[in-house]
Amino acid sequence: MKNILITLSIIGILITSCGENKNCNETMTTTDNKYENMCDSTKCSNATAEEIAGIRKALDLYCEASVKGDSKIAEPAFAPTATMSYTEDGKLVSVPIEALFDYYNQTGSQPASYEITSCNVATDVAIVSIDSKFGETCFADMFTLVKDGNGWKIISKVYHVK
Repeated sequence: MKNILITLSIIGILITSCGENKNCNETMTTTDNKYENMCDSTKCSNATAEEIAGIRKALDLYCEASVKGDSKIAEPAFAPTATMSYTEDGKLVSVPIEALFDYYNQTGSQPASYEITSCNVATDVAIVSIDSKFGETCFADMFTLVKDGNGWKIISKVYHVK
């Protein structure tokens, strides 16, 4: 994780997208803090437009926090008990989501993009995979979300550095 933090701290702006960004090379622009370009419906074929919009809202908050280097922006996207997991030196690491919030606050703003690559929605639960790019580093991210009375909340984030 240290190597990721160092790499990501070098870069300056974040622009998120849900476009055709398969090689982690393209980014989309924003208009009035709204992210342009909706997810390709074939990647979310079992989800309604409303479900996709709610899921994107959570993912956009997750990414926007990096734009501004401010964890407070991402907090509403996550359940208070959310976790983040990854491997480091071949060993599983699972930490409270506060570790991600600390990362946002320590690194400041940085560029990134993301594309929803798949999602599976079953009424009030979803599993969503994205390809993302933070700085020059590409990731495969997977999120588990639950819809409660306040919208979609990320309950777990698992990632792999590509």
